[in-house]
Amino acid sequence: MKKIIFVFIFSVAGIVSCKNSEKKQTSVDEMDKAMAEEKSAAPRDNAAQEEGKAIFTQYCVTCHQANGSGVPNLNPPLKQTEYVLGEKDRLIGILLNGSSEGLEIKGKTYSNNMPSFDYLSDQQIADVLTYVRSNFGNDASAVSAAEVKTARKKNKN
Repeated sequence: MKKIIFVFIFSVAGIVSCKNSEKKQTSVDEMDKAMAEEKSAAPRDNAAQEEGKAIFTQYCVTCHQANGSGVPNLNPPLKQTEYVLGEKDRLIGILLNGSSEGLEIKGKTYSNNMPSFDYLSDQQIADVLTYVRSNFGNDASAVSAAEVKTARKKNKN
């Protein structure tokens, strides 16, 4: 009788262990899937950051400086300002249309004209704005090429 109870207990323990193992496997599989999705998104995010940095270096760094601090009374800073962190359409519009009006930021006016960069592709504008919105102490969402395309269409009307 003790042997039967002993065998029964180990059988039940084995079944429970197998069930838990299946649950753990499912959760491991889910984790693997999530990590794979993250990895597949990461190359584009990294590429966008690299492209954005290259475009920033080529077109923006002279006026806005390598650290995003801008030039006092001329070119606005890109560090934690409402126009960079705020509404994407406004920021996209500045790149597409340029700006000839003084921009007031934290009580200071920046009056240097900014040329239009509408000759850049939607993806290039998205990449550089994503770079700006996620660097210089900024932590804002990415800008997509689709958002730039939509803004460009609105701009033509």
